[in-house]
Amino acid sequence: MATYKKILLAYDGSDAGQKALLDCRDVAQWSHAELHLVAVMPSAMSFVGLEGGVYDVELEEREKKKYRGVLDDGLHRLQEAGFSARGEVVTGEAIDEIVKYARKIDADLIVVGHKHLDSWAARWWRGSISGALIEHAPCSVLVVITH
Repeated sequence: MATYKKILLAYDGSDAGQKALLDCRDVAQWSHAELHLVAVMPSAMSFVGLEGGVYDVELEEREKKKYRGVLDDGLHRLQEAGFSARGEVVTGEAIDEIVKYARKIDADLIVVGHKHLDSWAARWWRGSISGALIEHAPCSVLVVITH
């Protein structure tokens, strides 16, 4: 098994994300890795509602706070378990941002949570994230499956 010095966890505060976080702790335990958390917030354009395309700054601030809270919670869980972890909220397309962050910190492993969805259509639609990440990742990817 390769040794992983730097592990990047793409964290979203969901059940799948939290399961990934816990699995990530196990990995870090046997390799003494440095843990990094990244929460990807969709870019501002995704928030533009039907109000004639008016850009809502307050909405973006609220979202930023929400993602920051999710990230801080993840960091807190890791610290409680005795790990030092660093994290950042980034904005943009999930795949692009995760790949960019992994390159920036020179990660050896990216961990993402993935929830199996019930309908085949939902699975087909969502399955692309993990697949696309594997295509573009500069390092190994661990996909933690939750049901």
